[in-house]
Amino acid sequence: MMRLMTNPRGRVLFWSIVALFAGALLRAYCIRHYPQLQGDPQLYAEVIRNWMTRGVYGFTQEFGVRPTLIRLPGYPIFLGICFWLFGMDNLRAALWVQVAFDLMTCGLLALLARRFAGERAAITALWLAALCPFMAEFTAAGLTETLTLFCTVLAFWVLQRWLDTPQWRWVVVLGAALAYAILLRPDQGLLAAAVLPAMLVGRGFRLPQVKGTIVPTAACALLVVLPLVPWTIRNYRVFHVLQPLAPRYANDPGEPNPYGFQRWYRTWAIDYASTEDIYWDYDGDALDFATLPTRAFDSPKQYRETAAVFALYNQTKRNSPEVDARFAALAEERVRAHPVRYYLLLPIARLGNMLLRPRVDWLPGPLRWWRWSESSPLQFGRALFLGTLNLVLIVFAAVGAWRLKTRPELRPILLAMLAYGVLRCALLLTVDNSEPRYTVEFVPLWIVLTGVALTRPPVVIG
Repeated sequence: MMRLMTNPRGRVLFWSIVALFAGALLRAYCIRHYPQLQGDPQLYAEVIRNWMTRGVYGFTQEFGVRPTLIRLPGYPIFLGICFWLFGMDNLRAALWVQVAFDLMTCGLLALLARRFAGERAAITALWLAALCPFMAEFTAAGLTETLTLFCTVLAFWVLQRWLDTPQWRWVVVLGAALAYAILLRPDQGLLAAAVLPAMLVGRGFRLPQVKGTIVPTAACALLVVLPLVPWTIRNYRVFHVLQPLAPRYANDPGEPNPYGFQRWYRTWAIDYASTEDIYWDYDGDALDFATLPTRAFDSPKQYRETAAVFALYNQTKRNSPEVDARFAALAEERVRAHPVRYYLLLPIARLGNMLLRPRVDWLPGPLRWWRWSESSPLQFGRALFLGTLNLVLIVFAAVGAWRLKTRPELRPILLAMLAYGVLRCALLLTVDNSEPRYTVEFVPLWIVLTGVALTRPPVVIG
């Protein structure tokens, strides 16, 4: 051990192992105390079990299995492999596999930071990632986030390897990472939209360089879309619709969608508390009118009409044409009266809430953590700490990006990261429900750039 610590590379290896071990302990704690295996995890598990045992990608009903296209097959395939290895009902085993992928994500972040600013930045980024609660919490949830983060970081790391030494092996790995990211979440097509242009022109704008990257970039793009072909064909054969991804509102063809309610919801919703209290409860659970904020009404007349619609809905706790039409009428009145609020101010407010809200979703505590009367001192302090940590990462990431802007060889990947962030933010301006997990894809990139910001002076690695 002493000989290992006296060697510079040995010290790096030692502290890397310690960081990964600490990260494994944190993730084990999350799985032990805050596992999230209900809701969407059960949905993914049901789909893949039916596919494996009955040959139908769908949900179990009284008279058989109903096919579905509301979820892409990327995460169900991952669960299917875990079920095949560890047992058909062993969802918890999949969480431990996610821990392994998340620790690999931490390692890739360290390698990317090393390329940016040397060994110190790598170790800093590794410790930040290993102990980051925003990444660790999703290993305890049967959701797509952990694998999505892995694919995102892998794509940027491979992009930089390609820009340094263009070889076909990097084309294949990059194409696979981008393709699987899309199979996990359809919005990850934005990752490909940011990475492929950087791959094409990142090595220079002179004709020889561009010509030498056209074919590899086209091949990579082909690899990205290729897995979507059988999925699109399957959807057309089963549902007679052209659906290469997943529908925005997660409804199968022919299923009704409450467009009126959703438009009304967008006329006032900002925070995650409203998502849980109203958005997720609609069409299945009772709605509590008292949870609506005052911004949901523009006049006493609207207040009375909204209360009446809530009362009508709560009679059955189901969406109906009449209820949806009355929500649509309310929405139309509010949008016509305040178009700037609807089309600009509220989307920006929802995006800000997703970016800045304390990100740990699974810890017990009130949704409106900022209200002292509803929070214990521990819960309020914990939320304040996590929100501050999130803000600090954003600030230091900006500092790190500013420092690297003078490095010409790193500008393509920095621009790709920026493009990914801008595209994703633009997409999130269109969503109905504010959920912090929609911006967790930014966290690994913030960590890399924070590692750069905390390393002085930056060391150029060739």
